[in-house]
Amino acid sequence: MNTIIEKSLTNSFSYQEYRNHVTLLSDEGKTTGHEQTEALVNYTKLNESRLHRLDKTMVVVDEVKAFLENLDKDYIWLVISESWCGDAAQILPIINKMAEVSDKIDLRIVFRDDNDELMNLFLTNGTRSIPKLIIIDKETNEVINDFGPRPQEAKQLIFDYKAEHGVVDETAKINLQKWYLNDKGISTQKEIVALMK
Repeated sequence: MNTIIEKSLTNSFSYQEYRNHVTLLSDEGKTTGHEQTEALVNYTKLNESRLHRLDKTMVVVDEVKAFLENLDKDYIWLVISESWCGDAAQILPIINKMAEVSDKIDLRIVFRDDNDELMNLFLTNGTRSIPKLIIIDKETNEVINDFGPRPQEAKQLIFDYKAEHGVVDETAKINLQKWYLNDKGISTQKEIVALMK
């Protein structure tokens, strides 16, 4: 596992590099990943505007800020993502704001389709669901925990919808985006902190 993580880190981006790359692709009518479809390109464009808005408006709550400011060791937060992923567009700005609070957190981002071995270590119910945050002790390279692809309440919302309707359709996606809007990143912040305690 350590070898796979180290290899992935050599291909990783800072948050700003990731954002610049996604903006460039969006402007060029492209997307990240090995598949280039009109739908994925459209999701990338939509997510670019979401990322832009959330980068400006996302706030780390006081109790989370206090915890992060008092970390006693260094961590790498390695996130597996793609530009077309709606959950990633909602969660990455939160993770970035949290990482900015502490000089003990080094945030790195990798693309799922370019890191198969890493993704296969962190499947969700057998699927390649993203985003996935891997919390790593920087000194030992030990994986402390992982989070993703979405907070528990959002997972339940999609699970319930799929149980009732048999699919995750556009209505489900809209309901999920409304949930993220109302939650303001608080569930993600609290769940990540809980994983670190």
